[in-house]
Order: sequence, then structure tokens, then C-alpha cells
Amino acid sequence: MTLPTEMLLLGWSTVLLFAYVMIQGQTATRDRGLDWNAGPRDGEQKPLGEMAGRAERALKNFQETYPVFIALALGLAVTDRTGGIGAIGALLWFGARIAYIPLYLFGIKYVRSLCWTVSILGLLLMLIRFL
Repeated sequence: MTLPTEMLLLGWSTVLLFAYVMIQGQTATRDRGLDWNAGPRDGEQKPLGEMAGRAERALKNFQETYPVFIALALGLAVTDRTGGIGAIGALLWFGARIAYIPLYLFGIKYVRSLCWTVSILGLLLMLIRFL
């Protein structure tokens, strides 16, 4: 049995979340040190450098749209409305979220904002298919 595109991307989106988390964690550890990462992280924290700060903001941005993607992907599957513009929307969201993190990390403005817009368009297409 072949999984619908939305469900396949839901599974791969978990891998994508782990990638965002690992990039954020590694860059923060590089700035703050292994002792900070292994410790309880009490007290004042050393400020993050440019790359780690960007990784943290990129992760937060991902986390803002990820619950919507999950809800729409599951909603499309449960209502048997997968495919069509819903699948295109899921592909747009997923592809844009992959492209977003290196664009953010390397400070490429405008194109990064365009990727975010494409990811939102993907969610809107999924919503249209769902409704």
C-alpha cells in the first residue's frame, strides 16, 4: 500500500524537525560550550553568536508552522481528501522548509522571506483541499 504524499511528507517532516533541532543545538553548543550543553543551564547564559542565533530563530519559525502542517496532513488523510492541491501544498511546504534553514543561516534575505511565503502558500493549498 502506497502512502499518500501528505502522509509520506508527515513522516519526513519529523526528520526535518530533528535536523532543525540538531543544527540549533550544535551551533548553540559551539558558542556556549559543552559544559553548558551538558549542565542544567541555570543562571545567565552567554549570548549566542550570529549563526547560533539564526539557527534558534529558524527553529522557532519552523515550530510556528509545523503544528498547522501536521493538523492539515492528518485532516486530509482522515477525511480521505489527500492528493490534488493538498499534495502540492504539502510538497511546497516541505520543500520551502528545507530551503529555509540554509537561507536563514547564511543571512540571505528576501529569498528566505520568499521561501517562508511559499511554505504558507503550501499550507493554504492544503487548507483549501481540506475545506
